[in-house]
Amino acid sequence: QVQFVESGGGLVQSGGSLRLACAASGFRLRDYTIAWFRRAPGKERAAVACISATDQRGGNGATKYTDSVKGRFTISKDEAKGTVYLQMNSLKPEDTGVYYCATERPPNYYCSAFEIGPDEYDFWGQGTQVTVSS
Repeated sequence: QVQFVESGGGLVQSGGSLRLACAASGFRLRDYTIAWFRRAPGKERAAVACISATDQRGGNGATKYTDSVKGRFTISKDEAKGTVYLQMNSLKPEDTGVYYCATERPPNYYCSAFEIGPDEYDFWGQGTQVTVSS
């Protein structure tokens, strides 16, 4: 069955970096649109970054980011390894939260549901905790 396992979280000082990994199984990664979400303390899950399914021309998929992480976070995927990454640089205390990955419904080449919200996503992983100290 479709499953995600997130890893790479931890405690880091403000300005530091972390790379999260989302290992996917049960499906072919190139066929799905995958997003990272963050659940900050006391808040609902919010989309952070998305990478689309890979179209027939190849490439690595279209990407989208929420405004607060643009220029600091980079989403990428390694289809051979079945893994989606989130490179997080220049971390801030407000980046603290549990980070999850999930698939967008239905798969597409545009991250169409990124601005709509978590109800458009399925197959959530268990999450990985990121804590940024000031």
